[in-house]
Amino acid sequence: MILVASQRGGAKELALHLLNSKENDHVTIYELSGFVADDLTGALREIQAVAKGTKCKQPLLSISLSPPPGEKVSIEAFEDAINRVAERLGVAGQPRAVVFHEKNARRHCHLVISRIDADQMKAIPLPFFKRKLMDLSRELFIENNWQMPRGMVTSQERDLRNFSLAEWQQAKRAKKDVREVKAGLQDSWALSDSKAAFAAALEDRGYKLARGDRRGLVAVDHKGEVYSLSRWIGLPPKALKARLGDGSDLPSVADRTREFAAQISDRLSTLKQQEKDGFADQRTNLEEERLRLVARQKAERTALSLKQNVRWQEETSARQARYTRGLRGMVDRLSGQHKRISASNEMQTYLARLRDRKEHDGLIFKHVEERQFLQAKLRTRVEQYKAARRVLRIDVAHQQKLAQANNKLSTGDCQPHRKSPRERIRSHGPKLAL
Repeated sequence: MILVASQRGGAKELALHLLNSKENDHVTIYELSGFVADDLTGALREIQAVAKGTKCKQPLLSISLSPPPGEKVSIEAFEDAINRVAERLGVAGQPRAVVFHEKNARRHCHLVISRIDADQMKAIPLPFFKRKLMDLSRELFIENNWQMPRGMVTSQERDLRNFSLAEWQQAKRAKKDVREVKAGLQDSWALSDSKAAFAAALEDRGYKLARGDRRGLVAVDHKGEVYSLSRWIGLPPKALKARLGDGSDLPSVADRTREFAAQISDRLSTLKQQEKDGFADQRTNLEEERLRLVARQKAERTALSLKQNVRWQEETSARQARYTRGLRGMVDRLSGQHKRISASNEMQTYLARLRDRKEHDGLIFKHVEERQFLQAKLRTRVEQYKAARRVLRIDVAHQQKLAQANNKLSTGDCQPHRKSPRERIRSHGPKLAL
């Protein structure tokens, strides 16, 4: 169980945070002990009011108790952890409030304890409270046989730079098969009988007809790769010129690459918006499903609470009916029968309380499982959306870099070629020995 604590003031703000039912599916005030007020806001304000008689400006010790995901933790386990937290920090017996939250298919607990010792009117010191809670958290993980987070094992493993390679790797683009390229270009030539038909056939296969710098007529793909038609199709340049001309009217390789980049960027932008809209619609549907689920769960919990209250009153009345009144009751007290009935009633009350708590926990565990199923659907869709956005972002960046590189080549805005020492010697001739 992960324990996170902080010292703070602001009783009203903390109470509003703990009572926030918009961000949490269910909010339950489980315990208010040591207070005159019977509501959470009033209880926390009592702590702040008492603190005004001291110099303490952070009288509230706020602690969150979060069990591991997927674990079913009972109320008894939470109570045990709460009591051990209070003992470990030296605030046992202090006024405290316990609030349970259920959010994203997980149940966790918030504990607020007063740091003010009302008898001595001073704040209770909390030296190394974070380290103490970390040690207690490790103990709880070991005792309950929970899988301990790697970040709690050693401090080095909490370093945010320690990610696995799989978390950062991005999918590499599949390389084209040489046989597929050759077959595509040859098929385009075989299916066409004119320059326009050949250009259309190339575009159907992901290529554009262009004027090459040194190779005459070429085909260009979306990556800017240049394919000599005479070499890949297997025809002499004269045969190509007879059908396609000399290519003087065709755009250059740089122009074709920019066309590809613009077309693909537009298409990627459209796909990006479609993915965003689809994700927004699915998220809205899942949110509506969550609200319906939460409403049904609240109704079931209310029904269980009413059922338990009615049964508790009936059983209490039945236990009270076991006592005999009047003169017979005096005889029962003298004979010890009254004491035996009281002991039996106490045992039955204890067992009934355990039964009701088990029913309550069972319903909560059922509701958490239902919420986990819905949360898993949302998490899967979010991961798919992020993966799609990441791939689209990489592709858009690639096309932008490609377009920028071709712009530099076409305008001549590029670094001049640096000659090697051997080339400089050849250009200037050998030095004469004096």
